[in-house]
Amino acid sequence: MDGLFHKLRNLDAYPKINEDFYSRTLSGGVITIASSVLMTLLFFSELRLYLHVVTETELVVDTSRGETLRINFDVTFPALPCSILGLDAMDISGEQHLDVKHDIIKKRIDVHGNVIEARQDGIGAPKIETPLQRHGGRLDHNETYCGSCYGAEASDEDCCNSCEEVREAYRKKGWGLSNPDLIDQCKREGFLQRIKDEEGEGCNIYGFLEVNKVAGNFHFAPGKSFQQSNMHVHDLLAFQKDSFNVSHKINRLAFGDYFPGVVNPLDGVQWMQQTTYGMYQYFIKVVPTVYTDINGHKIQSNQFSVTEHFKSDEVGRAQSLPGVFFFYDLSPIKVTFREQHVPFLHFLTNVCAIVGGIFTVSGILDSFIYHSQRAIKKKMEIGKFS
Repeated sequence: MDGLFHKLRNLDAYPKINEDFYSRTLSGGVITIASSVLMTLLFFSELRLYLHVVTETELVVDTSRGETLRINFDVTFPALPCSILGLDAMDISGEQHLDVKHDIIKKRIDVHGNVIEARQDGIGAPKIETPLQRHGGRLDHNETYCGSCYGAEASDEDCCNSCEEVREAYRKKGWGLSNPDLIDQCKREGFLQRIKDEEGEGCNIYGFLEVNKVAGNFHFAPGKSFQQSNMHVHDLLAFQKDSFNVSHKINRLAFGDYFPGVVNPLDGVQWMQQTTYGMYQYFIKVVPTVYTDINGHKIQSNQFSVTEHFKSDEVGRAQSLPGVFFFYDLSPIKVTFREQHVPFLHFLTNVCAIVGGIFTVSGILDSFIYHSQRAIKKKMEIGKFS
C-alpha cells in the first residue's frame, strides 16, 4: 500500500514548495485582489447566462400544405367614413372574399379621433314600416314582405328586403348602383342621407381574416366590389363623390399570433394623402415562423418584411382604384426559434476557462512586475557602489 501511495505522489503534477521559500509582495497582493474581483464578476455573469433561457434560431424549408393564414389588422382612416369603406380579400388559387363583414368591427370617429359609434358592419336597415311590395302598393295585415331586386333576381322567389340586399344582388350580377334614391329600400333607409351624415368622419376598422396560405392580397377601398369581365371592380357611383382620401394609420398588422421578440414593421405606420386620388400599396414578404418555448409549447406564426408604393391619379383613374392594398407572398423558408438552457457542461467549461485564464494571466503579470522590481533594485545597488 505504501508503494502505491509513493507512486501516486510521483504522479503529482503540482509539486508543493515549502512556505519558507515564499516571497510575498505588495504588488502580488494587489494583483490577487483585482483578479479575485474580476473572477467573481465573470463567474456571476456566466451563472446568469446559465440560469436564463437562450433562443436558438434555425432555417428550414417550409413543407407545410393546406394550412390557413390568419391576418390580424387594426387600421384607422381619418377621412373615409365607415359607410363607404369595404374590405376584400383574394388569392392566387382563385378564392375571393368580397365585402367581408364577419369578424370585422368598424368604429366611426370624428375629426379629433374620438369614437362616435362602434358596429359590426354595414349601414344597417331600420324597421320596415309600410314598405312597397314587389307588385306595388303597401303591405296590409300580416302579408309577408318580399322586396324587389330591380332586375337583379336570380329567380322569381328571390327577395331584396333591404338596401344592402339590393346592392348585393347588383354586385352578383356585376352591375353598378348609380342612383340609390331610385331604389325603394335605399330611399326608405336613407342610404344617401346616412352617407351625407357621416361626411367628414373617419373610420377605425379592426378584426381578422382567415385566408389560404398562398400568395394573395386584401384591400380597404370605398364602394361595393364585384367581378366584371374577370376584373375586380368597385361601384363608386352610388356615393356621388369625385375623390376619396385614403390617408391611413396602421395601428397593428400581424400575420399570425404574437410570440416573444416579434417585430411587425407596419405597426404605427401613418401615411397622409396629398393628391385627390390615388392607390397606396404595400408589398409584403411573409416568412413562416415557429416559436417553441422552454416548456415545449409551439406557436405557429409569421414574420414579414415590406416595401411601399403609391400610385397617384397621374396614372389614370381607370387604372388606379382608390384604396389601401396589401399584397403578400409566402417565403419557402421557415424560421424556427427554440428556447433552451445552456448545457451544464458548457457552463462548467466556461467557468474553468474564466478561473484558469485569469489565474494564469495574473501569475504572468505578477511575475513580470516582481522580476522588473528586482532588476531595477539590483541596478540601483550597483550604481550606489560604483
